[in-house]
Amino acid sequence: MDMVGNDLLEVHPMNGREAPSSYSQNSLYQKRAVDAVKERIYEAISNEFDIKNKIFDPSTPFRVADLGCFIGPITLFAAENIIGAVESKYNAKQQELPEFQVLFSDHFHNDFNALFKSLPPSGNYFAAGVPGSFHNRLFPKSTINFVHTSNALNWLSKVPEEIKDRNSPAWNKDRIYCSGDNKEVAGAYYAQFKSDINDFLNARAQEIAEGGLLCIIIDGLPNGVKLCETGLGMLQDLLGSCLKDLAKEGVIDQERVESINFPTYIPTIGELEDLIEQNNNFCILSLGALHTLPLLASKETIAAIVGAVAEGVMKEHFGDEIIKKLFDLFLNKLPGIRHSLEDEKYQKNIEICIMLKLKSK
Repeated sequence: MDMVGNDLLEVHPMNGREAPSSYSQNSLYQKRAVDAVKERIYEAISNEFDIKNKIFDPSTPFRVADLGCFIGPITLFAAENIIGAVESKYNAKQQELPEFQVLFSDHFHNDFNALFKSLPPSGNYFAAGVPGSFHNRLFPKSTINFVHTSNALNWLSKVPEEIKDRNSPAWNKDRIYCSGDNKEVAGAYYAQFKSDINDFLNARAQEIAEGGLLCIIIDGLPNGVKLCETGLGMLQDLLGSCLKDLAKEGVIDQERVESINFPTYIPTIGELEDLIEQNNNFCILSLGALHTLPLLASKETIAAIVGAVAEGVMKEHFGDEIIKKLFDLFLNKLPGIRHSLEDEKYQKNIEICIMLKLKSK
């Protein structure tokens, strides 16, 4: 068994620089999701943790793991929400509080030093970093009480081979993402997502202690909706059109444009429910869309948010030289779709919150 994993999976880090285009400076969308799920975390911990169980002995630390933590402040808000909910549970039952340990995990390339510098000076938990891919095991068996991951599971462990193969019916020549309007492309992406989710859930089932919880926040779609029919799809199509423009100008090679694919998949609610039930390691406590208002922002803010997520993939594929020109072009073209982005009929992509409880072993 691979206890830690060699992290040979594809890594596409967010833009981690402390700059206008960095992920830590442009994570408002993700912060809204973490805020929206706070009540569900309190409810799950209040209803599902039996703190009189011997596994919640105050002499044993209560361990929280945040997977895909990156370096921004969002992961710290999530940890505080979880610990606050556990403290409320213990205080309500007039039980002695345990000590808390929060384990922040991301790929080896993550800047853990930057994350640790942002920790509150008087934190109420012990912090540690755990490098590695969450598609593999990260922790010893039955040692984690609560696992949290936000806006990370959409990233695949690798780009499906079929969509890169010019001789495959799933070759994704005209799009840079899984738009949903090509059956073969969608099938290849879904198969990879299914494999990755299964690996993720199997690993967590070994690591989570008896009675432990798993909270997943993930970008999703209502059943029957294709990503190309949403504002998020429009933004990715716009970015793809900018690459094609640069190819026409001779700035980048056309074949390189045809071969780029984002290693991300946006599932429907139904797909997520089916995959979790098929895995059979967890009970679904709740699964549904979060109620967040549409993010209406300036074109500069929208461009910065897209750049924070996409810049790493673009640099890896095309090099550093085109980045400024690419996103300047994106910013200039953005007003052309602004009206559609603000149209309610295109605001279909959603944030999904899934609360799971490990089945008895």
